[in-house]
Amino acid sequence: MQSKKVLGLGELLWDVFEDSRKPGGAPANVAFQLNQLGLTGIIASRVGADPLGAEITQFLSGMGLSTDFIQTDAGHPTGTVTVQLDATGTPSYVIHENVAWDFLELTPELEALLPTLSAVCFGTLAQRGKTTRETIQKILDRVPADCLKVYDVNLRQDFFSRELLETSLEKSNVAKMNDGEMEVLKPVFGLPQDLAPVDFALSLCEKYGLEEVCITRAEKGCFLVRKDGQTADVPGKIVQVADTVGSGDSFSAALIYTMLRGSDIQIQAEFANEVGTLVATRSGGMPPLQEELAALKRQFGLF
Repeated sequence: MQSKKVLGLGELLWDVFEDSRKPGGAPANVAFQLNQLGLTGIIASRVGADPLGAEITQFLSGMGLSTDFIQTDAGHPTGTVTVQLDATGTPSYVIHENVAWDFLELTPELEALLPTLSAVCFGTLAQRGKTTRETIQKILDRVPADCLKVYDVNLRQDFFSRELLETSLEKSNVAKMNDGEMEVLKPVFGLPQDLAPVDFALSLCEKYGLEEVCITRAEKGCFLVRKDGQTADVPGKIVQVADTVGSGDSFSAALIYTMLRGSDIQIQAEFANEVGTLVATRSGGMPPLQEELAALKRQFGLF
């Protein structure tokens, strides 16, 4: 599995809390957790030529991740997000604009990486600006035919449109979202608001050619649906939540891990739910959890 390379494509930034800041960005979190799970997680993003950019790059290098595909931008600062947590640890975000990750380029070095990829994970937010949007969509068109393309819908503020959502779905094999995002998407796609989750997921599979749709439900667990009608419905667990920043991203990482192993849909759902829950008990999107994740892999027979 370590030979399998998975690209987290898009934003790399600092999550700025009231009393601290922590490295983050959804696709970067996914790559980070995949690296901890034993694959080769790679981040393709862009940071500023500033102290925050140097610090986040040094952090990733120190955690064993390659920084070869993290570009440096002399004209735009490293991205930051202001995070406010409510009493349950649920975050709200103010995502600052015109930052380095909005200007990701398809360099010759990045293009040379594409034929080696087993999977790529990307989201909506990183496509808010023209430069990175075009780069992401070119990459999705140029990866190998058997490369797993996972789209984390990840709606933030008003950085999305129906056209962008549909283009992203059409270029993907798998779509993942939370239950709140599902409710937002129903009217966007002209679907009935009372449409059951399984029917919603099957409608996306049919219309956009998806293999699988994953709907996370926070403390209520998750729901996975394959295009052939197979489903997995896993309940949540009660844990002491530090914050839920990065919990959905770690779910995505675990999902990709099991899909690349060829695990059945029930194992995918159960393992991803456990990993997402584990990360919610820690602060930030990139907590060091190698020992805990190794124990979970043993529990599920995933070695």
